[in-house]
Amino acid sequence: MDVRRPGSGRVRESASDTAPSGAEERPPACPKPPPAVPDVAGLHPDDLPDGLVVADGGGRVVCFNAAAARITGRPAEEQLGLPLERALPLEDVEGRRWWRLTDPYGGLATRTGQPERNLLLPGGREVLVHARYVRPVRRGPVHRVVVTLRGTEARRRTERSHAELIATVAHELRSPLTSVKGFTATLLRKWERFTDDQKRLMLETVDADANRVTRLIAELLDISRIDSGRLEVRRQPVDVVAAVERHVEAHTTAGERPGRFVTRVAGPLPPLWADPDKIDQVLGNLLENAVRHGAGTVTIEVAPAPTRTRTEGTAITVSDEGPGIPEESMTRVFTRFWRGSKRGGTGLGLYIVKGIVEAHGGVITVDRSAAGGARFRFILPVGTPAVLV
Repeated sequence: MDVRRPGSGRVRESASDTAPSGAEERPPACPKPPPAVPDVAGLHPDDLPDGLVVADGGGRVVCFNAAAARITGRPAEEQLGLPLERALPLEDVEGRRWWRLTDPYGGLATRTGQPERNLLLPGGREVLVHARYVRPVRRGPVHRVVVTLRGTEARRRTERSHAELIATVAHELRSPLTSVKGFTATLLRKWERFTDDQKRLMLETVDADANRVTRLIAELLDISRIDSGRLEVRRQPVDVVAAVERHVEAHTTAGERPGRFVTRVAGPLPPLWADPDKIDQVLGNLLENAVRHGAGTVTIEVAPAPTRTRTEGTAITVSDEGPGIPEESMTRVFTRFWRGSKRGGTGLGLYIVKGIVEAHGGVITVDRSAAGGARFRFILPVGTPAVLV
């Protein structure tokens, strides 16, 4: 008799067809359910992304899928028939044997399982474990124990990311808040001792540091909205060339040489509907990066361009003549906390830039400019919003 499993060839049911006479045939790690049990969409336990371990009413393992073998580092076929406690020797953080502690077969008849928690395998490997007790009759004996396993790598990465974010925010807030506190306390105690020029200088410093704190809080809010998919885009007609000119003027007013900036416009440009505040944020961040981390001339190019959907779009390119970005760092430029140099910054700006561009349905890339520096190029789709057509 032949039986088929989805995605595999034929498997002979008779041991004489696959093994020499007298040899013992090892059962599969997760045998196919009997015909009475519906096989939903041909799903097999080895197809599951999480580890699955099933023990029968006597506490013997009857299923140990491929993911469970990968997570525990134990060969699946060797665990079949073993007591659950031996096949899955879990301990809590205090070193207590988990199955003896929870006693799924002899414990309270009202229990239906154990919530997911961190447990330890031999060697100290952490694993997330969730158990369900299957009772055909309410308050009756346990017919099966179904255990799911998940590795902790993804959770650890998230926890590390959150820890880095908290550390970065604490570091960035400490300096301006210390300055604000110091200057305001000094002015309150010794107001009469300072000249008007000294007072103005201290108040301007306080104002600049307060703006720095405000920008950091805005960055945190943007990150929260990007990560949760709640970044709102309020589309309006945007004159992107005028926006570029405003940012260039702001840099020259702050002391940069006017000749350091070159703006090239390849027209005519199609009408651009975007969120003007967020486009200002993107342009401001890219120009600041070019000025702070780059060198030489900063070139801004604005031109019509096709998008991925073959609709008309506007492409904005910002490039400099600095040392550029190392090839091995190109893939990390738009991740959190990436810094191209040691010249300050939170490392969150380009992550936010990418989130804003993608929220508009656009794309952003980075490579080397012809002069060897960094070149950032983002493309925004254009056209009147559908609600106004």
